[in-house]
Amino acid sequence: MQIVEEIKMKKKHIVVTGSTGFLGRHLVPILEKQYGRENVTALSSKDYDLMDPIQVKQMFNDCPMDVLVHLAAYSGGIGANRKYPADFYYRNTLLTALVFEEAGKRKITKLIYPMGGCSYPAKAISPIDEEQMWLGYPQEESAGYSAAKKMGIVASRSYRTQYGLNSVVLIPGNMYGEYDNFRNDESHVVPAMIRRYFEAMRGGAPEVIMWGTGNPQRDFVYAGDVAATIPWFIENYDSSEPVNISSGTTTPIRVLAETIKKQMNYPGDILWDTSKPDGQMIKIFDVKRLTSLGLNCPTTLEEGLKRTINWFVANYDNASDGLRI
Repeated sequence: MQIVEEIKMKKKHIVVTGSTGFLGRHLVPILEKQYGRENVTALSSKDYDLMDPIQVKQMFNDCPMDVLVHLAAYSGGIGANRKYPADFYYRNTLLTALVFEEAGKRKITKLIYPMGGCSYPAKAISPIDEEQMWLGYPQEESAGYSAAKKMGIVASRSYRTQYGLNSVVLIPGNMYGEYDNFRNDESHVVPAMIRRYFEAMRGGAPEVIMWGTGNPQRDFVYAGDVAATIPWFIENYDSSEPVNISSGTTTPIRVLAETIKKQMNYPGDILWDTSKPDGQMIKIFDVKRLTSLGLNCPTTLEEGLKRTINWFVANYDNASDGLRI
């Protein structure tokens, strides 16, 4: 409580782009609690098109800010990335470049910029530390998105040097949780599995087909844990050196499938479609830099999956605008 009160006393005004997206829905309530609702402006694409330089300028004119948490991005799962790589590259390049350009010139107090762990090289050696970012090309299936987001690190250093912009680059691991994107052909592995099991149960299907071999290993992090670290970075971190935010634990995709199956009480079989890509075989994040700052991501996979499944089941039949189901 004392920490919350101390943060409130600083009276920063914070603007969050992409506030109706996955991480934004976890983050905004945390910021409102710690800084006061009157000091947080939550924006979405309905407010401004941040791929339009005129509207980017307008956002800065309309929304005086001390801190900008720039979550707005064009993202999707492996299927969408393979089908529309140019869209992912083009849109995310604009979303990164235009906002950094305006933020640098406006001399705001701080810019927080999350990017994806998929930007690490395909041949990165796990556990992947932040120093490996520039040692190779990203995984081919998501390179359009990954390379565009990766330029945020270059932007952070460049605008710090030229304009003195205090920007922070955060690299969440494989996030999952409530408000994730559960749409077919757009979702990542956790929401995709949850939806397949749920619809198989409803339809009485005797089996569920999963992509790949099930052999890849991933490091999953609950989105609520990622969101909970951001106020600390707003208050305490003033470097362009990126920080991995993840659990640092290893979960084979086959184990993930079995865990979700058990939690959802699905009685059927799992079939693995090996004609589909596995992606990078091992991707675990080194979290030494995170823990050296006194931070961690404590939610267990089992607990995080339980929360995610419960949210999905509660919202599936009444999905409204803003819920990507």
